[in-house]
Amino acid sequence: MICQQCHMREAAIHFTEVSNGHQQEIHLCEKCAKERGDLFMLSDHETFSMNDLLAGLLNFDSAFKEAEKSFQQAPLHCPHCKMTYKQFAKVGRFGCAHCYQAFQQKLTPFLKRLQGGNSLHRGKIPQRAGENIQLKKELENLKAKLKQYVEAEEFEEAVKLRDKIRELNRQLDQKRGES
Repeated sequence: MICQQCHMREAAIHFTEVSNGHQQEIHLCEKCAKERGDLFMLSDHETFSMNDLLAGLLNFDSAFKEAEKSFQQAPLHCPHCKMTYKQFAKVGRFGCAHCYQAFQQKLTPFLKRLQGGNSLHRGKIPQRAGENIQLKKELENLKAKLKQYVEAEEFEEAVKLRDKIRELNRQLDQKRGES
């Protein structure tokens, strides 16, 4: 098969690119793959860099260039360690724990793409703590709904939720007492 970019050399690299649900097969020769940056392992670097792999998977470079074009403002940075988003994209690691919050808006699309559309962890719950965790989650959801009902002045619904919340709190207290 011939390279899709130069149409001269034999394609040595074959990969499938999926973007926004659209699947496209790409066939490139080694030279064109190096030039495009799609195959960093064929470059002259002797070591395999996990940062390069993650940056390639998350496609930081193109996303950063698009963001720069769309709005010209001060670069996004972490208020605690002063790391910029551009530095993060180059290094592939955060400077501190606060970087997650500082870069959250830019990270969410990458995390969703990496996690198959999810940006929240929804893993297994240990059996021992499972019931309590489920009750706590249900309480959080009900409290959020209660707040919405109060803000919308739907007091009848708010009273029903308040009673439900009290009952769940009693159940949770009982389970804690049994432990």
